[in-house]
Amino acid sequence: MDVTAALADASTVPFWLDSDQRPEPLPPLTRDLEADLVIVGGGFTGLWTALQAKERDPGRHVVLVEANSIGWAASGRNGGFCAASLTHGYENGESHLPAENERLAQLGLDNLNEIEAAVTRYGMDVEFERTGELDVATEDYQVPELREAHDPEAGFIFYDQQELAQIVKSPTYKGALWDSREVAMVNPAKLCWELLRVIRELGVEVFEGTKVTDVSDRKTNVQITTLVTSQALEDCASAPCSIITAKRVALATNVFPSLLKRVSLHTVPVYDYALMTEPLSDEQLTSIGWDGRQGIGDCASRFHYYRLSADNRILFGGWDAVYHYGRQVSWKYDQRAETFETLAAHFYETFPQLQGVKFTHKWGGPIDTCSRFFSFFTTAYGKKVAMAAGFTGLGVGASRFAGTVMLDLLSGQDTELTQLEMVRKLPLPFPPEPVAWLGIQMTTNALIKADGNEGRRGPLLKALDAVGMGFDS
Repeated sequence: MDVTAALADASTVPFWLDSDQRPEPLPPLTRDLEADLVIVGGGFTGLWTALQAKERDPGRHVVLVEANSIGWAASGRNGGFCAASLTHGYENGESHLPAENERLAQLGLDNLNEIEAAVTRYGMDVEFERTGELDVATEDYQVPELREAHDPEAGFIFYDQQELAQIVKSPTYKGALWDSREVAMVNPAKLCWELLRVIRELGVEVFEGTKVTDVSDRKTNVQITTLVTSQALEDCASAPCSIITAKRVALATNVFPSLLKRVSLHTVPVYDYALMTEPLSDEQLTSIGWDGRQGIGDCASRFHYYRLSADNRILFGGWDAVYHYGRQVSWKYDQRAETFETLAAHFYETFPQLQGVKFTHKWGGPIDTCSRFFSFFTTAYGKKVAMAAGFTGLGVGASRFAGTVMLDLLSGQDTELTQLEMVRKLPLPFPPEPVAWLGIQMTTNALIKADGNEGRRGPLLKALDAVGMGFDS
């Protein structure tokens, strides 16, 4: 099918957010107040932090402020792959934190189990499906590594080309490894909205349209300056600014500029894109199989990820990861026609039996990327402020763990988590411009070249590996 025609009527609103279940906007903060804990950011990290804070101490006065609306940024735009891994894959963890990688793997699995338990405990309607993920080889050279990882007792099951054809039918597949236990599928926007419902029921005060402009130390507490954003000014033009006095603050702003300047170079925003098809008919579903409804990702450095929605659409994303000079984050980058056309063409190559299927949604958004490709943590003002960022696209699950870590850090107590090297050690910062832009472009080109050379990494990628900034998806 012609990709232009297939994309012609696609909405530019992210599919998950294009729902009549989206909550009505909450009012902004228009008064000064005091709180035990203030959480800045209404995505997964902030929401999970708020929930756990109230579970630990139901009497704690917790306030969450969000500059836009709950879940509108990366948390409501992603593919909904809720993975156990805290380190963007075991191999990446082994490269960066070999001494504690095994423990981090177990902590990640425990964290995923806790997410599932919370979904059940609070009756959250988030389309949670613990189906696992298929890592598929689309080139012959990728097959041996997947075969070597076969370990049924640990939940990793290898399928050769013939076996895989009985599970998901694509002429591009050479084999796959099914990670059967460590990935669940969720509707990410519903997860945000259900977490919002639960924390409000537990007594958390939530303010949307409220941007934090400054966080400063005031000896025994922290002063937070907020500004009502333009979207909400119609209702509160008489009082657009407020001061919050807080005993503790958790910063969960992720891809957006850090309120702690000393880590402002530790993340860069990289834009990712996705398409969503119209719902598949029974005949179309039969033509591809996929009865197990696993998430799927291929093994290339420039990879695709895709999954089925609850109403049997296919989300198909990935491939391009676009960095804009100067660490720019802007709504104007959420749409990229050339990437959508590429993704659509790749979709039909993957599933030629779905040639007649059209796309109903096309969208993008920024990912907070750090040089080790998984989250980092820091504190400020005598540990009255904690921050987490750098999830690099794996935050759906790891964000809850980040909330756990931040609460431990803010408690002032030494815990197993606060003593982890992962928590104590910052990744290397990215250089300032123009070196950052040049380096990212060179690295992207090197990854493309490696994909075309059977995965063999050239001098630049080997050098990045040596200094702790390498990554192999």
